[in-house]
Amino acid sequence: MPAAVFRFDRLSRLWRSWLRSESPRRPVLRWRRLQKSGLLLSCLLVALVSSWPWLVEPNLRPGLPAPFDAVAPKDARVVDSEALEQRRSSLVPRTFVQVLDLEETKRLRQRLERQLAELERVARSDDAERIGPVNLNDTEQQWLTARSQLERKRWDMALRRAANRMLSQGIVNTLAIEQLRQAASLQLADLGPAETPQRTLGSKLLASSFQGASNLRTDPGRSQRLIEELITKQGIPTIEVNRGDLITRKGEPISPQAYDVLDYFGLVSRSPRLGTWLARFTEALAGCGVLLLIMRRERPCLEASHGLLALALLLITQGCKLWFGAAVSPLAVVVPPTLLLAQGLGTTCGLAWMAIASLIWPLPVNGLGEGRLMIAAAIAAVAALQAGRLRSRAQLLQLAVLLPLAALAIEWLLLRSQINAGASAWTRLAPNAGELASEALLMGILLMGTILMIPLLESSFGLLTRARLMELADQERPLLRRLSSEAPGTFEHTLMICSLAEEGARAIGADVDLIRTGALYHDVGKLHAPEWFIENQTQPDNNPHDRLNDPFASAGVLQAHVDEGLRLARRYRLPRAVADFIPEHQGTLKMGYFLHRARQNDPNVAEQRFRYRGPTPRSRETGILMLADGCEAALRSLPPDTSDAQARDTVRRIVESRLRDGQLRLSSLSRAEVELLVRAFVRVWRRMRHRRIPYPIPAYKGYPA
Repeated sequence: MPAAVFRFDRLSRLWRSWLRSESPRRPVLRWRRLQKSGLLLSCLLVALVSSWPWLVEPNLRPGLPAPFDAVAPKDARVVDSEALEQRRSSLVPRTFVQVLDLEETKRLRQRLERQLAELERVARSDDAERIGPVNLNDTEQQWLTARSQLERKRWDMALRRAANRMLSQGIVNTLAIEQLRQAASLQLADLGPAETPQRTLGSKLLASSFQGASNLRTDPGRSQRLIEELITKQGIPTIEVNRGDLITRKGEPISPQAYDVLDYFGLVSRSPRLGTWLARFTEALAGCGVLLLIMRRERPCLEASHGLLALALLLITQGCKLWFGAAVSPLAVVVPPTLLLAQGLGTTCGLAWMAIASLIWPLPVNGLGEGRLMIAAAIAAVAALQAGRLRSRAQLLQLAVLLPLAALAIEWLLLRSQINAGASAWTRLAPNAGELASEALLMGILLMGTILMIPLLESSFGLLTRARLMELADQERPLLRRLSSEAPGTFEHTLMICSLAEEGARAIGADVDLIRTGALYHDVGKLHAPEWFIENQTQPDNNPHDRLNDPFASAGVLQAHVDEGLRLARRYRLPRAVADFIPEHQGTLKMGYFLHRARQNDPNVAEQRFRYRGPTPRSRETGILMLADGCEAALRSLPPDTSDAQARDTVRRIVESRLRDGQLRLSSLSRAEVELLVRAFVRVWRRMRHRRIPYPIPAYKGYPA
């Protein structure tokens, strides 16, 4: 037992070291317990959906490749379920049994009573022009006015008896009004000849009450029994099987008729395959875990929402495979999510998701078989590799057009090669050119939809794409326009920092787009009081800190520019990776000038009160910005005749002070990378301080009026 614990401890330390990538000091964002629970629940859900077919579905299904050769053990006559279902489907639209609807019958009786009451009001009215329930001719009007109370009661009862007889026989809503009047007139034969007013008026009233209505409803149970009786009379379709007949050949797809024969001989198992299900469940669960670990290794500051997004896309993919079965298009369900994750989280994360989605694809694919899945994986890999380099949404749209065309061409070539090589079982089920074009079109539509959804997912899940970084780096954005107009000195300082940081990022292979955008926003907090920072002061003798004469309050002003910067970042919805530049570019540095002034008054002042609250840089990009911010003023102040070696020594002293202070401990910057940064900063300084040829300026010549 101690040996097992020792081995587990060693594996645990090895995994933690691998997770932290190339630097053991690289910080990993810790997830809260609730976030871990949500991720675990998502992994379990993906694993359950992936392994669901082995829990509830039979081991064989039409369309799947046969796992063995099957031979009929005896003669048999097997019901052809596909032909039976087709016959049943053809009978359903034209075979049904209707019964009386008591509620509708009651409603029609009430309607007749309302019309009788309205007709009585017309008879008692002195207004000859009053509109009744039916149109009356002169003879009917005279009879209605002259009839006695006893005649009215007898006539009403005759109409009710006729209505009951008609309703008991059933009324359809498609019967013509003339046919309905004729039927009502026949039911009123005891009222006299057909031309008498009491009979013609009664038939009109009954027809008006029942027109467009039906008191019949379809009875599903009786209709189904009638269909089964008709099928039995016509003969149930069967399959004749002789002993020794080959039912299926291993590797060939199972036809519906072969499935019926296999089921008849008891070769189809419908009991849960717990062993296979557990293996598939474990495989999918492990795949989800590996996916999260690879994503976290690639991005140590991976947020829980990013992991949930990747698992949600994996769950949607598995759900589509369950819903559509073997007819699912791998191109449609694999390529768009890969493109999305590669754009938002990086190429490695997109490739990892594509690999896991392909590995836990246990179901066969109709048409070109495993070739379609391999084509989808290849197209998804190309999408991931390209998406990590694209810097605009227009380039993404071009990719969304080119990828479906490439997939269509590859699938068509594969189909032609299989047909030329000989008609195999899969080739007989291979899609035609129209189906391939439809699949490519579907993939293109989903890619376009994914590109349209990226801005929504950027704000919802905190994704940071190249296109988003380029948009944030636009100097016409409101926050940067405020910075350039309200704090012009800070803005010029920011542009200088951008030049230094970009060159340093290129020198060590860091993220240039991220560091450019972060550098533009790192000092936006100075907008709360720009005149308190020396680069915005136009008069050297008008420094607010001198008038304040309180080093503690001045230190609070410096810290406030970090706090206000974070507040502005939240207000303008800056991504977290960009907002991190605001506090981390200062880290926990000393405010040396104000600490010195405070100690002139009190030598025992704690140094901690004059340090920024941090955190220290936790990525290479924020570490580069801290060094660029510290070196910018020193390089700007060097005299014109300074050599490159002297400039490097100056920059190196500043960098060494940051290293001794522990500011770069979590940035994962190596000593070799730091030296490359020093040389890159000096190259930028040299370009900025280049000499110019003095141009001769001619003397001004005046012209007479």
